[in-house]
Amino acid sequence: MPVTADGTFELPDTVAALPVRPFEFSAAAERQADEWARASGPAMFGRLLRDQESEAALLLARRILHAFQAGTAGTAGTAGETLPAEPAAAADRLLDQLAGVRAELAEQLAELSLLPAEVHRRVLAQRAPLALLDGCWLDLLSQPATQPSIIVNRLFAQYCALRGAGNPLRDQDKLRRQALAAAGLDLPEIGAHDFLARAGARPLTALHACYYLALSRLPANFLPEVVGVHHAFRLLGVDDQLLGTEPIIEQSELAASLVEYLQLAGTAERARLAGAIGLVIELEREQVGLLVELGRWRAGLSLEARVAEIVARHAPLAGSQHGQVRLGGQLLADWFSDPNLDLVDFLEQLRESGFVRAGSSGLSPLIRAMKFGGPMFGIFDADEAELLGRWVASVQRGERPPIELSAETAGDQRAASWQLAIAGARPADVVIAEARPGDHRELFHRLVNIENFANTLPLAAEQVRANLAAAEILFSHGAGGRYTDASYFDYSAEALYQRGEQVYWDKLVNPYRPLTELPDRDEVIFTQSTYALGYLIDGAWLHRLGNLGHRERTSDRMLASIYADEMGYGDLAKNHITLTHRVLASLGIRLPHIRDERFRDQDDLPDDLYGFSLHQLSLCLLPDTFYNELLGYNFAIEMFGSGELRL
Repeated sequence: MPVTADGTFELPDTVAALPVRPFEFSAAAERQADEWARASGPAMFGRLLRDQESEAALLLARRILHAFQAGTAGTAGTAGETLPAEPAAAADRLLDQLAGVRAELAEQLAELSLLPAEVHRRVLAQRAPLALLDGCWLDLLSQPATQPSIIVNRLFAQYCALRGAGNPLRDQDKLRRQALAAAGLDLPEIGAHDFLARAGARPLTALHACYYLALSRLPANFLPEVVGVHHAFRLLGVDDQLLGTEPIIEQSELAASLVEYLQLAGTAERARLAGAIGLVIELEREQVGLLVELGRWRAGLSLEARVAEIVARHAPLAGSQHGQVRLGGQLLADWFSDPNLDLVDFLEQLRESGFVRAGSSGLSPLIRAMKFGGPMFGIFDADEAELLGRWVASVQRGERPPIELSAETAGDQRAASWQLAIAGARPADVVIAEARPGDHRELFHRLVNIENFANTLPLAAEQVRANLAAAEILFSHGAGGRYTDASYFDYSAEALYQRGEQVYWDKLVNPYRPLTELPDRDEVIFTQSTYALGYLIDGAWLHRLGNLGHRERTSDRMLASIYADEMGYGDLAKNHITLTHRVLASLGIRLPHIRDERFRDQDDLPDDLYGFSLHQLSLCLLPDTFYNELLGYNFAIEMFGSGELRL
């Protein structure tokens, strides 16, 4: 830790792992997490992805991490202890291990490329959830508790590269979706409620996705694991091999960042890093094994079995849309609502019915219904429609092979083990308690270290709502504020822009007058100290935007780009937090890091300065509840960066 004998923080920030702390949750969050942990893999994935503001989701994430890491606990410590002491040699050992596993997996992946096109598409769809969340573990790594760490910024630079360095056309997600589309796959956004279903995700795939997503929710506390997962996942390169895409981050860059981390890490951090690498190796072996098993199973299915699978997939969604249409004397709605639908009986009845007999146009009623303008147009994807067409043609030729069904079970045995582990996970570092911060300093500490104090989230929401309610006094003053104009106007994009221009020039820039004489040193130091707390969390209001689940809107990506700029795109020399620490050091202001418990006891920054920073930290933790307010906050704070108020 870059901390001096008196407990103050000094650059560079060489932290390799944050101090080990317990995780506090409320009793209500524990009850909710108990329920969610017993749910299916897809249900847990949905919770983690779409419920980004609740402490219960963070507790679920902690339990998932505990379950997966406990699964490799027997090898993690040994792997860390056997690494050579010299960082470059230790990195070479890990790189050689990963290269060997990559070659092993490549042999299995080569088999998949020989599959029929329709089967190969299903294999790619199965892998898509992991391919499209790749790198999510870096989404929230850059945050007030971790900046301006050397390794965090090195990884943030790689993260910016994965996100296209500001160009959405070069974003890894975009490039992989293009590769999937070229193979005939068009999947919805990963945050869509039916994404996993559309991908045909097996339980094991969903659970693997839950692990990576859980890691993305608690990255500050699991920095060694993030480093290990990031390097292992990228160097194994399963997705680039499957999709035929070029890696965005070169192996030489990954090797350099691995060496850099090992130079910073102690024995405990090395063991955790090695354990995470071992876990990714295990998960990728499981995943590739699942893909191979799935490919072989699908390739061996008869035409009848494939049609039965299509019926099984769509039956739960059919509802009562078929009205009074009957098959074998029974309403189709009754067939499809039966949880024990007999697929063999259904297909036998269907192939003897008039639905598949050729009509006067040469097409059967079933095929006509699937054509453009028909009631079932667009229900089936291209592969399904083609299979149904072939099956109808075979029926019309008089073919009546036995209908033999085999269950799709790829990966299910391992998935059951992971599911059981998650349901029973009870990490010893979880504490059930209600948040009762005694003062602003303690609340600030909790908000900076929110991963450890998730029970403070309701207080953050109260803080924001109270501040917004108090701020409404500005409306009663309208244009009378010295730095503001809160008079009402009819909204339009143009009107908002004009109001911004008016406030910027009339309230901020034009009233500014340069100093006529230099203030003395004490006055400068006092003035800068009043801004210091805000500077130390510069950009924090944006750090939770642009992550997985918050990328769909253009505004999300634009806000994420602003945050990347605030952090210097990973360049420590341009990182605003680094610049702040350098300025404070030049003024003789020596503080502990804001993540440190000792920061609560510093006396350089008085208590009455915390309100603004508490609002900013509270706001940033609730990007869904206060999205519009975040947009307004960003607009205002960037505008107030120059002019009379600041200068």
